[in-house]
Amino acid sequence: MAQIDALLKSAVKAQASDVHIATGSSFIFRQFGKLKRIKSPEVKPDVAKKLIYEILNPNQRTVLEQNLQIDFSYEIKGLARFRGNVILQRKGLDATFRVIPLKIPTIEELGLPPVVQKFCDFHQGLILVTGATGQGKSTTLASMIDLINSTRPVHILCIEDPIEFVHPLKVGVVNQRQLGMHTRSFSNALRAALREDPDVIMVGELRDLESIRLAVTAAETGHLVLGTLSTSSGPKTVDRLIDSFPSDEQNQIRTMLAEGLRAVITQRLFPHASGTGLVLAAEIMIGTVPLANLIRTEKTYQLPSVMQTGRAQGMQSMDDSIRQLLNAKKITIETAREFAENKKAFRA
Repeated sequence: MAQIDALLKSAVKAQASDVHIATGSSFIFRQFGKLKRIKSPEVKPDVAKKLIYEILNPNQRTVLEQNLQIDFSYEIKGLARFRGNVILQRKGLDATFRVIPLKIPTIEELGLPPVVQKFCDFHQGLILVTGATGQGKSTTLASMIDLINSTRPVHILCIEDPIEFVHPLKVGVVNQRQLGMHTRSFSNALRAALREDPDVIMVGELRDLESIRLAVTAAETGHLVLGTLSTSSGPKTVDRLIDSFPSDEQNQIRTMLAEGLRAVITQRLFPHASGTGLVLAAEIMIGTVPLANLIRTEKTYQLPSVMQTGRAQGMQSMDDSIRQLLNAKKITIETAREFAENKKAFRA
């Protein structure tokens, strides 16, 4: 057993979401959204290197030494998987591990609205999960892929950096490819994906113009494409996608998005009112005909209005979701006021 396993096991037991091993500091857990130092000696440079190098294979050690950073996955059988990142900093090596449970949670267990389950019935189009880093985007994607895998006999191709949740063989077939190990880049994997007879393509992150272009094209040519972006709302996601393209291509991408965008789920995690966990708030934007017309005619500034009038179809703003959590007593009024976009609505 690797020496680092004991630390990772204690993190899982403490319900921590992240573990930090930083040269010159004691060990740190992120517990319920807040950093918490645990009682341990200061990590010396040689200790940090020994802990980290023990779980890296020779190829990963070479990549770390050449690039001065690496992303990888690590598993403790029967307990959990961990998404690892190692960097070189001023004092020495620094490693961060995100805890990935072995069991993939359901959409209902995550606290997402029931309409998200309906998104998994689409046969083509683009579905995006957005939000800041650490807001559960990868977990939501894994839940949606697991639902599709459990209910539809389809070929699902996942392109990840690194592989987090492992999808077993169910009704569908899931092939998972990891950057650096099974493919050189998201764009290379997406380009090859179109020749591999996939029904569903999951892209861990749309990082650049080429991957965005290929994802939108794949959605237009009859595939269901799921991916993530680090944007703060549905309307801003549409603007981000369009602005990624050169000006002479933006009219074309507006048309493609208007026809292909099925939904945007924007997530945010808040501390539970009890102080013993996190709860999920989600903005839902659905690609209805009125919404598509606004995208096509360059009126994306009106998208929030369409979302307000589209509640019957399952749309909701982030403030709507925050209000639901507040009414269910899952978050405090202070949390609601802090994170709401329209703070005046939460004064009473």
